[in-house]
Parts: sequence; structure tokens; C-alpha cells
Amino acid sequence: MKGSLALGRIFFGLAVVGSGVQQLCRQECVRLVPKAHADLATSFWWPAVISGLVLVAAGLAILANRKRRPAGITMVALLMLVLALYWPDVSAQPGRGFVWTNPAKTLALIGGAALLAGISTSGSAVNTVDRRAWWIGAGFFSLFLALGGVQHFVYADFVANLVPAWIPPGQIFWTWFTGIALLTGGVGLLIPPTARIAAMSVATMILLWVVLLHIPRALANPQDPGETSAIFEALALSGVGWLLAGTVHRAGNPDGTSRRATEL
Repeated sequence: MKGSLALGRIFFGLAVVGSGVQQLCRQECVRLVPKAHADLATSFWWPAVISGLVLVAAGLAILANRKRRPAGITMVALLMLVLALYWPDVSAQPGRGFVWTNPAKTLALIGGAALLAGISTSGSAVNTVDRRAWWIGAGFFSLFLALGGVQHFVYADFVANLVPAWIPPGQIFWTWFTGIALLTGGVGLLIPPTARIAAMSVATMILLWVVLLHIPRALANPQDPGETSAIFEALALSGVGWLLAGTVHRAGNPDGTSRRATEL
């Protein structure tokens, strides 16, 4: 699925570049540093600038379809640091479901970056996909989808307020519908016969959120950098879904060896 691979790579790369540019322009970390560390983000400009430069460089490499492995490894390392920064919040109140949302998103993005790192080129531009990298990506993404699906029901009132009121048949309906879609997508992704359709369906749904939800909210609240960064975040997650959809049949044999695949 050459088209799905390219789409996932472009979405992921654009999102990474956009996040880096936003940090460089604002000279502060937006969503990259957890809220509990806001003092660090606002007191020092250099973490945002350094991480912003790393994001731009990695994103451009992904977009150019060059140096995918080092770019993916770099993103995994950066996102692992971000994941560690969430630990104080999670350990302080593990029973509050919302504290798990951002760590789960970060895990999903780590999975996408690991998958990009697992796509290698050999010989005459022939790509192979590491089976373990695919399952890391699928497992982390599935975990995020399942958590998001559950939270759509636990925090139904909050989620409903995010749904544009003009979309029929109503905000609660779409809250429940997308919750079910996230849950079924997370399960379907781990079942080989349904993995590709599940990944494509979830990727399409998240992309629709970018257009219908995140872009309008960012335009309505340009002073809130979190709304703009949410666009990049959702676009990257959609990219992970497309990457998984495009590599599900290229992830190697049961013994872990890789198969040949067509060029990206």
C-alpha cells in the first residue's frame, strides 16, 4: 500500500515540523513539556529552541523520505524523555483517568516513530519493514485508542462539548459513536485479518477531527497555542494510523525475518 505509507509519512513529518516551528516561534514548549513543568518551559527558552530544532530537522528528513531511521530513532528518544516527564502527574493521581491521556498519546507517537525507524532501504531502493517495529507501533497505538474509547464514555459530557453542535444528529451521539469506533479500532488493529481496515478507519476518523474540530478551534482561539499544537498532534496520530495500514502486509514473516516491499 504505497499510498498509505506515503500519506502516513507526510502527515507525521508535517506534524513534527509544525510542532518544531511553533516552539521556535514562541520560544516555549507547547504540549511537548507537561503542564506540571510549565515553570521550566517559561523560565528557560533553550529547551524549546533545542527541541524545536530537533523536531524541524527530524520532520524535514521524514518529509524528504531520507534518513528515516535516524530521524525515527531521534523522535523515539525525544518522546521517551517527554513520557518520563509525565510520571510525576501519573504517580501522584493514578486513579484520575485524564492524567493517562497525554502519556498514551506520547506512546502512540513513539510507536509511529519506531515504525519509521524500522522501515529500511537496501539494494535498489527496496524497503523492508521490521516486524517488531510494526508490533510496537500497533501495540502502542492500540493502547491509546482503547484508552480514548473508554474516556469518551467516562467523560462523555466533556467530550460532547468538543463536538461541533452543527453536526447532526447531536453531540452525545458522536461522543458515543467515536468512543465505540476507537475501541473497535484498537482491538481490530491487533487482529491480522482486520488490522489494515482498522488502521485506515481510525486514521481517517482522526484526520476528520483535524478538519472539523481542531482547525476551527485554533482559528477561533489564535491566542491559545495549545489549540494550534492540537492540530499537529492529531495529524501525527492520523499519520501513525496510515503508516500502520501501509505496512501491515510488509512487517515480516512469523519468524521475524523481513519481506521485500515496494518503494515508499
